[in-house]
Amino acid sequence: MSNKPKLSQFGSVDPAPPRVDGEIKDWEFTLTDNETPMFQRMRNVFSLRNKGTNEACLALCTGFESDSALLRHEVAYVLGQMQNEAAIPKLVEVLGDENEHVMVRHEAAEALGAIGDYTIRPVLEQYVNHPLPEISESCEVAIDLLDWCKSKEYDEVEG
Repeated sequence: MSNKPKLSQFGSVDPAPPRVDGEIKDWEFTLTDNETPMFQRMRNVFSLRNKGTNEACLALCTGFESDSALLRHEVAYVLGQMQNEAAIPKLVEVLGDENEHVMVRHEAAEALGAIGDYTIRPVLEQYVNHPLPEISESCEVAIDLLDWCKSKEYDEVEG
């Protein structure tokens, strides 16, 4: 019997196992609580992701208020996995925040692409010439993903 981490329902190996017990409000509180150990905070990020509800998605968005760039990056990543449109306004805000850590902004751009809402394309286009390649290239990838998804959608309709 292996003790290796298992793939999540999202096809990823999470750096901390999600909790199965607890409440959204409790998990949300820990995201910005510097007294809570990082491992526990990360567990709660994945717990919220696994809930999958709008409430859990918006709770995750409060994680962008954390002092930890690592946690904020992970929040953006899991919001992309969730593909919940409720996160779009916050992800747009994070992408546009020139004071935010570049890797958090990069992950916000990719999450916007993963959500697949084509109406966000003009926002991403604003950053394709950003001086930081992590931002410009991530927006380019996100736009390409949106275009690819739209073409696949078109292919399915034309079938």
